[in-house]
Order: sequence, then C-alpha cells, then structure tokens
Amino acid sequence: MLAIYLSPLYIIGCIYVWRWFVRWLGACHDIFKRKGAKIAVAAVVLLAASSLPAGFFMPVNRFGRLVNSIANLWFGVFACLLLVLILSDVVGLIIKKAGKGRRKPAGERKFTAIYGGICLSIIAVICVYGAVNAGIVRVTPYEVTIPKDGGALDDLNIVLAADLHLGYNIGCAQMEAMVEKINASNPDLVVIAGDIFDNNYDALEDDQELIRILGSIESTYGVYACYGNHDVAEPILAGFTFPSEHKKQSDERMDKFLEAAGITLLQDEGVLIEDSFYLFGRADAQRPGRGIEVRVTPEEITKNMDLSKPVIVIDHEPGELEELSEAGVDLDLSGHTHDGQIFPANLLMKFLWENPCGYLQKGNMHSIVTSGVGLFGPDMRVGTKAEICQIHVNFL
Repeated sequence: MLAIYLSPLYIIGCIYVWRWFVRWLGACHDIFKRKGAKIAVAAVVLLAASSLPAGFFMPVNRFGRLVNSIANLWFGVFACLLLVLILSDVVGLIIKKAGKGRRKPAGERKFTAIYGGICLSIIAVICVYGAVNAGIVRVTPYEVTIPKDGGALDDLNIVLAADLHLGYNIGCAQMEAMVEKINASNPDLVVIAGDIFDNNYDALEDDQELIRILGSIESTYGVYACYGNHDVAEPILAGFTFPSEHKKQSDERMDKFLEAAGITLLQDEGVLIEDSFYLFGRADAQRPGRGIEVRVTPEEITKNMDLSKPVIVIDHEPGELEELSEAGVDLDLSGHTHDGQIFPANLLMKFLWENPCGYLQKGNMHSIVTSGVGLFGPDMRVGTKAEICQIHVNFL
C-alpha cells in the first residue's frame, strides 16, 4: 500500500530529473533545446522509470530477472540522482545569490554546463561505489561476557548473519562470499536472523545451487534461523508490499529449502544446546507466520528456562529490548534495519530503533544488530556495509 501512496512522489521526482537533464543538456549544446531532443530525454527517463512497475508484472523467467535487476539498479540510481541534484540546485542557487552582479547569459550557460557535469560525475562515482560495495561481505567482530556458567563451555564463537534477501538482487555469488567468510571464522554456532528470502521463492537464481552453498556452512553446533517480515509469499514493488485479507506466511518451499540446507528453523521455539545454553528463535513481529497468531512475549520465552544458564535470542527486528532484558535474556541478535542501506537513511534509523545497528547494552543484556548481507530494493549500499558478525562470547 505504501508503494501506491508514494507513486505520486515518484512521478514528480522523475519529472524533476527530466527537467534537470533538459536544462543541463541545453546548456551544453543548442541541439538539446529542440523539441525532439527534449522528447528523446523524456523517453529515456520514462523507460528507466517504467522498469519498476514492469518488473512487478513480469513473469519469473530470464527476461523477467533482467528487467527486475535493471529496476533495482535504477531505483538506487534514482535515489542518488534526487539527493545530489536537489542538493546541487540548492547550492547553485546560493552561489548565484552570493555572486556579485548578474552573470551574462553566456556565463550563466557555462556555469550550468560545468556545474551539471560535476554533479553527474559525483552521481556516477556514488552509484559505481554503491554497487561494488554491496557485493563485498565484511566481518565485524564483537566480544561480550555473560556472567553465567556455560556448562561444558568456557566460551562460544557465534556468527550472526541476517537479511540475505535471496531473490532478484542476491544470488549464488553473494552466498558463496558469505559462506566463505563464515567458515573462515570457525564458528561454534551460526544464526540467521530473518529475511532469508525476498518474498518470491520463484525469483531465486538457482534454488538447488543455493541449497548446496548454504549447506556447506561448517558449525560445531549447527545453523539456526528465524523468519523475518520478507520470508513470506507476497508480491513486492520496489521493496514495498501490499495489504492482503489473507494471513501472510512463508511459501512451503522456503521451509523445505532450509531443511534441505541443514538449517534449523526456530518459530517461537527454543532449544537447549549441549545442556549449556538456550537458543530461542522468535517469530517475526509483523508477520508471525504459519500456525502463529500472536508470538510469545519475552516473559513467556524464559518462563520455563533455567536462568542460571545463558539465554540467547534471535529476533529479526531489534524491538522489545527492555522487556527481553527484564525477562532474563543475555544476548539478543537481530537484523532488519540494513543500517539504512543508503545514506542518509542510516541517519534516520537512529530515530526508529533503539539499537539501529551495532552493539548496545540494555540492562544486563547485550544487543547486537547486523546491517545484513543482502539488499532491500535498490541494488547498492552507500555509507553502509554488507556484513556478518563474529561474536566471541565469554562465560563466567
């Protein structure tokens, strides 16, 4: 529904981009002032802009994947265009106002041509950097101490991953890079905190190859996961979803995919591992999934646990931190935020989440939120990073 509400702003933004290019090209050469040239520029912008709705209606085949890939790339370029061009117009206006006297038409035209070229160069650099940066999976280390007896364990090496968003943007290459980083970390435990899929199972690049890749994760005590708000079967447009009268839940093929890959899905359930620590996977706050109407509360999570043992929770969204801490949870691992993915959205995340990304201590509980491995919507990361988190946990 949000996609529908935002569509007028999208159209206005596309018109603004078209007018900016017409003005800049006209300053570069008189030929672009002609009506035919303006129509040609409009056609190019329209073609790029229409990739978003076109991809939404495309069947899932090779051509459909290509259109959706172009749409996601365009979405990122469009965001950069708006940000830089609006800022450039504001700065350009200030420069003009601050200049002494009025420039002659020739000087004004030259200023517009050069200034516009600089802006487009900046946009090109940002977009190339963003696309390349999105494909580099980094490892972010953390070390925490839980003042509890770990039973047979003195410490625990956990690798946290989240927001894989397997689909049009993310496929085998990104997963190969992620698994390589995970295995190099020699984990005792691997947890995936939701948004494994990007809503549409049919959009997977090669489900059997992805199963093989994820199945090659090496971990002493196994690989566990919870679902997120995108691990459901529903249509999405530019990353935005639509309301439905029916309960949104995972495609059954998603469940079978995880089972075939050796990943244990925890849907509002916990396990006691090695009689040493608890691991509980929460259902998603927005879309709790099949068989769950209301997910359990933090108090219900720990109600039947021996709280002398460490309690670790994986929850896609980093919410209810205070309640989890008060319930006796020692370590809460989450994703969902992507750290905003593209600047300046990462600055806004601080107003939406108590812990938008990174580490936060809440009472006696440690909260760690990863920016995730994959992508939501635009096929780039600017000012953020794709990552897995290596968490060394010490027990006392």
